[in-house]
Amino acid sequence: MPTRETVALSVSTAREHDLDLARRASSGDRAAQRELFIAQRAAVHHALFRILGSNRELEDLLQDAFIEIFRALPSFRGDSTLGRWCQTIAVRVAYLAISRRRPPAVDLALVEDVVASDADVRRQMLAREATRRLYAALDRIEAKQRIAYALAAIDGKSLAEVADLTASSVFAVKTRVWRARRELWRRAQKDPVLSAYLEEIGGREP
Repeated sequence: MPTRETVALSVSTAREHDLDLARRASSGDRAAQRELFIAQRAAVHHALFRILGSNRELEDLLQDAFIEIFRALPSFRGDSTLGRWCQTIAVRVAYLAISRRRPPAVDLALVEDVVASDADVRRQMLAREATRRLYAALDRIEAKQRIAYALAAIDGKSLAEVADLTASSVFAVKTRVWRARRELWRRAQKDPVLSAYLEEIGGREP
């Protein structure tokens, strides 16, 4: 089992690496920029996907996020890990994307009928459909509530982690998650597919 000294040294080494990488990337070092992009791409994409779901804008927003990340690199001081810092910027990019778009119309009919005898295919189709309905409902929820809910209930982050990523208090995050859940359940009253999915990922109606 690692000792406190070992853990502290590991944290210090990682912080020095993050600071050095950020410094070199912000100075225009192409190799460092590529290293940062490769190291953080998956985490940034994950954050955007959890908040926004699958949509055509995701790759564009990923690029927007990295533009903002490289633009802000001179301000990185190592107070958190470089990965957490990049995810914070991704959350801000997602917030702006939500704020400027109109929610689409929602068709509650299933996308297609599934052959009843193929249980595995039917489960997969229902899971995809439930996810589609969840994000369609989230499109109608206030941006800060949506982000808090997506990170906490869908991605499974702690309230403290969500507070850190959104520059909010734990109390504010808890309130936003509760309000988002309440609104989602209200919208799920006439939608058994969404209702079952909400119960699966977040418990019973608040």
